[in-house]
Amino acid sequence: MSAGTMKSREEIMSDVQEVLEEALGVDADEVTPDATLSGDLGAESIDYLDIVFRLEKKFSTPDKPFKIAQGEMLPENLMTDASLVENGKVTAKGIALLKDRMPHLSLGSWESDPQVTKLGELFTVKSLVDFVERKLKNC
Repeated sequence: MSAGTMKSREEIMSDVQEVLEEALGVDADEVTPDATLSGDLGAESIDYLDIVFRLEKKFSTPDKPFKIAQGEMLPENLMTDASLVENGKVTAKGIALLKDRMPHLSLGSWESDPQVTKLGELFTVKSLVDFVERKLKNC
C-alpha cells in the first residue's frame, strides 16, 4: 500500500470488528479492544482459520495481497515443542520466541506465570488490530 492509501488504526479496528462479528456471530458491542478471542468472544480453534481467511480477504487489494503465514498470528506449533513448554508452562525460550514472532501480543502479567492454559487470554481484539496494522505497514 502506498502511504496515501494506508488505513488508519480506526479503519483497521472497524474492519477487524466486522471480521470477528461475521466469523464468530457476535454483536458489535461485544468486540471491544480488551475482549479475548476465545474467552469473551467464544472463538474455537476452527474459528481461527475462518478469521485468518476473512482477514486476508478484507485487507487484500488487487495490487497487494494480504497473506497470513501459518504460525504468524497464532503460536500453532508451540504446544508440541518440549523445549518451549514444560509442566504446563511456557519456558523462557518459548516466551522469547513469542516476543520475537508475535510482537503484536502484550504479554504483561502473563509472563510472570506463563501457564499454557492462559495463553489464549493474550489474544485480544487489540492484539489482532496491532497484528494487522504492523503487517500492513510492512507490506
